[in-house]
Amino acid sequence: MSFNEVYITRTASYFPNDPISNEEMEEYLGKINGKPSRSKAIVLRNNGIKRRFYALKKGGAPTHTNAELTAKAIKNLFEKNPAEIKSVELLSCGTSSPDQIMPSHSIMVHGHLPETGPIEVISPAGNCCAGMHALKYAFLSIKAGGVSTAVTAGSERTSRLLTSDTFEDEAQKLSALEENPYIGFEKDFLRWMLSDGAGAFLLSNKPAAEGTSLRIEWIEAASYAHQVETCMYQGNHKEADGTLRSYMDLTPDEIVGKSVMSMKQDVKLLDKHIVQLGYENLRDILAKKNFNINEVDYFLPHLSSELFRKKIATTLEAGGIGIPAEKWYTNLSEVGNIGAGSVYLMVDGLLHSGKLQKGQKILLMVPESSRFSYVYALLTVC
Repeated sequence: MSFNEVYITRTASYFPNDPISNEEMEEYLGKINGKPSRSKAIVLRNNGIKRRFYALKKGGAPTHTNAELTAKAIKNLFEKNPAEIKSVELLSCGTSSPDQIMPSHSIMVHGHLPETGPIEVISPAGNCCAGMHALKYAFLSIKAGGVSTAVTAGSERTSRLLTSDTFEDEAQKLSALEENPYIGFEKDFLRWMLSDGAGAFLLSNKPAAEGTSLRIEWIEAASYAHQVETCMYQGNHKEADGTLRSYMDLTPDEIVGKSVMSMKQDVKLLDKHIVQLGYENLRDILAKKNFNINEVDYFLPHLSSELFRKKIATTLEAGGIGIPAEKWYTNLSEVGNIGAGSVYLMVDGLLHSGKLQKGQKILLMVPESSRFSYVYALLTVC
């Protein structure tokens, strides 16, 4: 049985409103207890982000939903020929921050794309890896011949979860932050890191007639939830023994008192596992695929913070699969951490950079700290 080749034939992005500098952030997110954050500068210095985008007005009023952001990125795929969207047979969208528990995120996106008509729609759940899971579903659907054309997307609209009115009082541990920047990740890391936006790919069983296409060679995913407890979570409360209690099993008072609907992260687990498990997963994939890391021309790692760059590089080098710094490509400093959308935005940026040449290999890496999952993918420039 033969399988189709699968190509990313077009990419697009959408960012809400104007870019926001580090100095402007609290004009949008607000000040907790009416006071400027004492740890903001330390966290921003470590994460390396210079600007980001929010689907907010100054003062925190929302301007877009997540579904709207995603739909706008998808429409940008067809900017030159809007009628072409009618050829799409499958819509697959991933996000960490859907606008609602139900209906699903992709269904809501489809609602903003009436010109597509009735099509198959899938919504992978998850965090940063959700965008890659969406891509893999579309990749396999085309490869198996179920459809010939698909749109896949990754997006986030987390800013509304970060505004001052959604946060309980913080303890500002400035001296501790200076000694160990990982402490800042527990709350301020998320508040001064996360950004809004969406990226989209058009996939086909044929390369584009004009311009550059990216052939998807493989997509490999793995979860380590069988051996590590939850690290990042929302909509539940983490007990002392590491188990989670769902919001459905908590009283209304507990939901408010424990700040259950806020995103939280166990920073000690993050520091201990996120890089090491990612290395082990890549090592195993390279062995499975019999692929030499030296064949990679561009490495696109989803970095939640520049703080991790050196640690990833050092760990890969120590394990014999180092990737030279000149092969790395990220846009974290310019767009911020857009979770499930970040890898889409990196690919879009690289594709439109004019740097790519036919035959080059692009390795994508997306880690997810929720319970430590990873997705790697290999693309070939065509």
